[in-house]
Amino acid sequence: MKTEKEKMLAGELYDALDAQLSEDRLKARLLIKELNDSREDQTTERLRLLKELIPNAGEGLWLQPPFYCDYGYNIKLGEKVFFNFNCVVLDVAQVTIGSRTLFGPNVQIYTATHPIDHKVRASGLEFAKPITIGEDVWVGGSAVICPGVNIGDRSVIGAGSVVTLDIPADVFAAGNPCKVIRHLTEEEQAK
Repeated sequence: MKTEKEKMLAGELYDALDAQLSEDRLKARLLIKELNDSREDQTTERLRLLKELIPNAGEGLWLQPPFYCDYGYNIKLGEKVFFNFNCVVLDVAQVTIGSRTLFGPNVQIYTATHPIDHKVRASGLEFAKPITIGEDVWVGGSAVICPGVNIGDRSVIGAGSVVTLDIPADVFAAGNPCKVIRHLTEEEQAK
């Protein structure tokens, strides 16, 4: 029989109040508190905390506290990823982010979701859908990335957008719901 953590990682309904998952979240919360309370000049301490919180991060991660996540170990980052102030990553399922991707302040990335059927939802079970964000993506401030979304390489997501469906590579997309506004030219991408 699968553990609740195995169910969670497989995208199946699971009990978030499971003891192992609760312990994992507590460990993450304690690391997050230390990270968010650290000073800008404590670079060695911040690096240690980030490596423990997000062990699957590439080199050059730049994160402006405060930052929040559920587990940390479900976040996979390429090199030189940047999170501005007050970003939230609900990494119940895997969140994969390519190299050189930038997030404005208050960006929210949600893999966690709940059943539509109210009877199932009332049981307390939940599930998650993974999110993939490509390389060289720029996500504007206060954007929300919803469960199961994929964003292609080099795309730009406008500030305040709510991304509910996949966004292809090389586009500018914005709005609520977020939709493709136009394709980016090679000249725009070179600037």
